[in-house]
Amino acid sequence: MSRDNSDRILARLMKLHPKIIDLSLDRMLPLLAKLDHPERRLPPVLHVAGTNGKGSLIAYLRAMLEAAGYRVHVYTSPHLVRFAERIRLAGKIIGEEALSELLAACEKANGPTPITYFEITTIAALTAFAETSADILLLETGLGGRFDATNVIERPTLTAITPISHDHAEYLGTDLAGIAGEKAGIMKREVPVVIGPQSKVALDVLRNTAGSLAAAAYIYNEEWFCAATDAGWNYRGLSGSWKFPMPALEGVHQVANAATAVACLDLLAGFTVTPEQIGEGLATVEWPARMQRLTKGALADQLPPHVEIWLDGGHNPAAGEQIAKTFRLWNRTDPKPAFMIAGMLNTKDQKSFFLELADIIEKGHCIAIPGEAAATPAADLAGYARAAGLDATEKPSFDDAVAALMPDLAEKPCRLLITGSLYLAGQILRENS
Repeated sequence: MSRDNSDRILARLMKLHPKIIDLSLDRMLPLLAKLDHPERRLPPVLHVAGTNGKGSLIAYLRAMLEAAGYRVHVYTSPHLVRFAERIRLAGKIIGEEALSELLAACEKANGPTPITYFEITTIAALTAFAETSADILLLETGLGGRFDATNVIERPTLTAITPISHDHAEYLGTDLAGIAGEKAGIMKREVPVVIGPQSKVALDVLRNTAGSLAAAAYIYNEEWFCAATDAGWNYRGLSGSWKFPMPALEGVHQVANAATAVACLDLLAGFTVTPEQIGEGLATVEWPARMQRLTKGALADQLPPHVEIWLDGGHNPAAGEQIAKTFRLWNRTDPKPAFMIAGMLNTKDQKSFFLELADIIEKGHCIAIPGEAAATPAADLAGYARAAGLDATEKPSFDDAVAALMPDLAEKPCRLLITGSLYLAGQILRENS
């Protein structure tokens, strides 16, 4: 079958509900029952929620567990280039024929009953995971936690909460304690939880929720610790004290993400991963569009060889802060001017995101993300950037933005940051291939 077949089914599934997001579990349960409850026929589940770092944490866990010889299912979202990226079966991205058959079966079982796109595709993924043998499922929430479609797992083997910050205000609100409460909704009674770096407000909510559920909380800087060094980074936790090389993923925040993965391994009952296998996972981990350097492809061929091209799908203030920290760190030993091309959705806090980047970007151009109904118009986005102190103008397309920056990029060694949305990042990767 061709990939268009799954794309056509996905297009039909998108029309089953008038809203893209409508947080509830009520629509999930009847369809799960029709499909013989795949959520009850899964391998051990490690369920992950948080605002930033969920995908990186899962990428580290997959790399480390696979280095130890385990067969790993993975569910993440959104995808960058094609939908199949969301469903990894025992180490391999689901094939087109299997994906098409799976989606068609779920569509037939559901009929015309209203259900959101994410809900029915999550059910499709759970069905695939139930029908394929593996040792563990790494399951990422889509949005929030309490009412997220992934939160139909009655008893995961472990939960993990990555850093919580403001995002998706239209669904989760602007109160950080309330957002933390939604994320904490994946915790289950007497199921241990690993808690990554948090603000005091978020940590208090997570700690109290874990206590109310008698869920043993394994908390950053209390039960486990990590610190970067000149030669790598150190970890201390239940498994002991270890020294590890820096992870393959770029960014100052990646030490904490990698350490959170090691903390999860500390609590993952029935699994053995040695420090050597953890090191192998750190060296082989891949997670596209998260401080990813593009060195090949159409864009790299178009630009002077002295331009470092960095692609990051960061889209909230916390992500902007981490991007800026990473650029500042690089500038200590390898100072270079940085330029930006940004595209964002109108559901994001654009000005606050740009405020984090204002001191590292010399000049930037803003575009509307092609084909995205919720894309912020280029002129509006440039206005937000200027209000944050950036030298930014709007351009009608990515190619126009590159062309406008070319005199600056050609002048001397520099960095080009492409950022603001995973949807933009996915289009760049697709066109750059």
